[in-house]
Amino acid sequence: MGTSRPGTRPRPFARCATAPPAPRPPSADLSALWAGPFCARLLGLAGAQVTKAESTTRPDGTRRGHPEIYRWLHDGHGSVMLDFASGALPDAVAGADVVIEASRPRALRQLGVSAEEFLVAQPGQVWVGITGYGRDDDRIAFGDDAAVAGRLVGREDHGAPVFLGDILADPVTGVYAAWTVARSLSDGGGQLLCVSMAACAAALAYSRTPPC
Repeated sequence: MGTSRPGTRPRPFARCATAPPAPRPPSADLSALWAGPFCARLLGLAGAQVTKAESTTRPDGTRRGHPEIYRWLHDGHGSVMLDFASGALPDAVAGADVVIEASRPRALRQLGVSAEEFLVAQPGQVWVGITGYGRDDDRIAFGDDAAVAGRLVGREDHGAPVFLGDILADPVTGVYAAWTVARSLSDGGGQLLCVSMAACAAALAYSRTPPC
């Protein structure tokens, strides 16, 4: 037991100094629908400061569905509407520590954005590009066909393949993408992360290390 001076009350607990809160990495979410926004949702829950950038001419298709789904995915995030064709997109990602996008590289270059060039200009930035089948493949994927491509399917008693869940590859990819971003940030960033929906489905189906 510790001692105290006469006339003073013992203080059983010392007041400890606390470290200042870590800065919240600004993140630009250029994606739409499920996989990319779910990645942004998880990063936001982990403390990232997320701003969603949408095209004025082609807003996120999730807005046409149940409003609670869109609200849940983007709760607490900032939001800006931009005319992507006007050349405003490069400024939207210039100050971000993390960029999340789900576009074909060729389409982004036509809008004045190149992941490779931004990573050179902004050392430490993390860029996660979510695609259906890889950055060298222009095919568009949805949750169901990407899951099938990765063999993330079940089998009926007579052997016929069946879906394991609705658009399953989307949330699976969102989880893997957020995990790779967090790992990259902890290593200092400066990486282009290529996250394929079909590859993520295959990684889960065969219990492999997530594709990075």
